[in-house]
Amino acid sequence: MASENDRAVLWTILNPTSPFGNIPGLIQEEDLADDDCSFDPNLLKKVKNLELQGVSAAESGDLKTALNYFDQAIQILPIRASAYNNRAQAKRLQGDTDSAIEDLDQAILLSKGTGHTACQALVQRGLLLRLAHRDEDARADFERAAALGSKFARQQAVILNPYAALCNHMLSEVINNLRNPKVPETQ
Repeated sequence: MASENDRAVLWTILNPTSPFGNIPGLIQEEDLADDDCSFDPNLLKKVKNLELQGVSAAESGDLKTALNYFDQAIQILPIRASAYNNRAQAKRLQGDTDSAIEDLDQAILLSKGTGHTACQALVQRGLLLRLAHRDEDARADFERAAALGSKFARQQAVILNPYAALCNHMLSEVINNLRNPKVPETQ
């Protein structure tokens, strides 16, 4: 009789591009948090408020105002990653992908590649790199974000992995042949 872990592994092998979801026995997402405790609480509160206003402005389509809020947040706490990540999204929406990637690079650097902001920045940079046909770089970012717990990033990393795609294709053929065996024609 197969254990829960055996069934989970089998499911993953047969469905490599599907997210893990609630499959028992496989990757437990960590509750990612950013290390904001090193910042002055009053400055942090002000910066978070500016970021919220920036996100709200961006969602309403006012990208110029959004960028202004994110710039202010960065001026107040230039070593906090979140505002760079948010500003990158506004720049991306403006079509300035090169500058957006620079901000994502900075967010990843400042976050030391850990926490919620790093995970988001890695996924977002991976998507931009994929759009630029830099699939190997994108896959590396998705793999790093997947290691931080992003199910979406894991799915993207698998899709971009040529070996996984080949194995999935071969395994699908084997399963299909088992389900529908080819019977030799008799003469």
